[in-house]
Amino acid sequence: MFSTVLVANRGEIARRVMRTCRRLGIRTVAVFSDADQDAPHVAEADTAVHIGAAPATDSYLDVDAIIDAAIRSGADAIHPGYGFLSENPALAEACDAKGIVFVGPPAEAVRLMGDKAAAKRHLEAAGVPVVPGVHGEVLDDEALRAATTEIGLPVLIKAVAGGGGKGMRAVRDAAELDAAVTAARREAQGAFGDDRLIVERLVDDPRHVEVQVLGDTHGTVVHVFERECSVQRRHQKVLEETPSPAVDPDLRQRMGQAAVTAAEAVGYVGAGTVEFLLAPDASFYFLEMNTRLQVEHPVTELVTGLDLVELQLRVAAGEPLPFAQDELEQRGHAIEARVYAEDAAAGFLPQTGDVLIARWPDGPDIRVDAGVETGGAVTRFYDPMLAKLVVHADSREAAVARLLSQLRSTTVLGVTTNLEFLADAVAHPAFGRGELTTSFIDDHLADWSPAPTPVAMLAAAARCAMQERTQATDPWETVGPWRASGLGGWHVWLRDRGERHELHVVGGLQRFDVTIDDDRHEVRVLHDVVAADGGRDLDLVVDGESAHLAVVTRRQQVWLHGLGLTRRLEVEPLTRHADPGRAAAGAAFTAPMPGAVAAVEIDAGDHVPAGATMMVVEAMKMEHPIKAPVAGTVTAIHVAVGDPVDGTTVLLEFEPDPEEET
Repeated sequence: MFSTVLVANRGEIARRVMRTCRRLGIRTVAVFSDADQDAPHVAEADTAVHIGAAPATDSYLDVDAIIDAAIRSGADAIHPGYGFLSENPALAEACDAKGIVFVGPPAEAVRLMGDKAAAKRHLEAAGVPVVPGVHGEVLDDEALRAATTEIGLPVLIKAVAGGGGKGMRAVRDAAELDAAVTAARREAQGAFGDDRLIVERLVDDPRHVEVQVLGDTHGTVVHVFERECSVQRRHQKVLEETPSPAVDPDLRQRMGQAAVTAAEAVGYVGAGTVEFLLAPDASFYFLEMNTRLQVEHPVTELVTGLDLVELQLRVAAGEPLPFAQDELEQRGHAIEARVYAEDAAAGFLPQTGDVLIARWPDGPDIRVDAGVETGGAVTRFYDPMLAKLVVHADSREAAVARLLSQLRSTTVLGVTTNLEFLADAVAHPAFGRGELTTSFIDDHLADWSPAPTPVAMLAAAARCAMQERTQATDPWETVGPWRASGLGGWHVWLRDRGERHELHVVGGLQRFDVTIDDDRHEVRVLHDVVAADGGRDLDLVVDGESAHLAVVTRRQQVWLHGLGLTRRLEVEPLTRHADPGRAAAGAAFTAPMPGAVAAVEIDAGDHVPAGATMMVVEAMKMEHPIKAPVAGTVTAIHVAVGDPVDGTTVLLEFEPDPEEET
């Protein structure tokens, strides 16, 4: 076994790999960028090496920097995790050249499976079913149009390189083809440095089911059952589970054998995943092979009792797999939810900010792989996934109930997350019935919005503001949103997303009456305790009903979690920026979040129709189009392609047509 392993990654996967290494007595080396010098994975490693600036291209994607760090730290193996360089054959080849073991498959397998077109041709010849399409070496725009005509709509335009839904566009109307190709090429080039595309038939209403495989250097390849990964947004997985509700023993055997055939066909070694589209008629087609550990690997570990990272390390060290196919079995059901810093109500827009409070659940049959903790930060440079919350139970019904309970109790304050959306997805009757397809979110949660903010949260926010004001020692701190009103009364104005509430408070900090938008409520505070993480734990009784809330305040913002919900309430007055989704005469469009300008589709003076894409901002590995809300004229452009932007950067100015003004 290795003495020292360098983990060429960050966040939760780096911590997860280090956890197994510690159990095996292996020394660990972390690498970190300028943005990650205080990250948890750095603190948990035995030693850490700085590898460059915050952008991934200058650090985590720099093969030379990774190899240099391994040599300097005395590492005899490199574990790539997933993402970044995990599927880049250049890292595997560089390891071989320097006598360092790459914990993964041979570079030849990585290169072949990383090219979707070549992979489909190779596996089709091996007898693995593939989606009908045109998988030529090079398809220029004209060839793509011809292939689309040959295959027939609908089709899926896909990047040859990479994964994770990047460079992928569904086309159902011929008029959408050119725009889809342009966007897919641009996104693929930005994500993978390779803008080659293929086209294949779009399978309607499919499930996304993948099979875990393991291979050793002694010629053994086994599958470790399937995972259901159909619940996705923007082609990226949100909820994953095993066993799949749609897979019976016969289908499991057939899909597992197809996955083993695929792995054997490329001489696969280590842990990998063969992904399939499963059609409603139970036919299935090879989608791609991920030549690395998957984000969702914990569900497999929970139902089999295996440690896939340990098996990766042992196989890389030359050991044979310690079991045969017929010795593997599944026990119970496991489900994983990916917790992201994103605004699900705003098209899953990635969010940035400081993590003021992070309270992850713990207990039997609950596993959390977290990349951030209290006091951490979410920056624009990396994927916005914060953690994976995984549960295990004897049955799927019990696992669903357990996951729902944990999602509603998890507290993350300081940055907007998808926790409430995840809970609503898991609570949806269709999810409970296991009726899952890749369009699950579009079919059932397309118009999702947060529930109304409970009175208890508004009252608690008002109390926090009142408490801060009464404790202020600087006279300037007493001048703010509060003003005296009658005998002991105060007014405060709170903004909850787009809704403004006026609150009138009469009484003290322990017992008071609050009138919210003309409705009066009685509030009694039972407990107010400062927690070890700096937050406050409040127990309130509002109109006779109790509520437990975790609260933290910062810069005229009150963050609260309780009753299964998380809210950020802004105490007016606040500085607010222009809303890029709202048209008004001479409106300025600001960037939706920190990132960089990926495309400028218009010129100053252009007249554009409603819905036209004017610019594209790339942030956190996703593209965000800036569209015209109504027909109008672009009066000024303030940025160019490649310019960095943040949430205050004015991108362009827009004048709606007179008849469109409201």
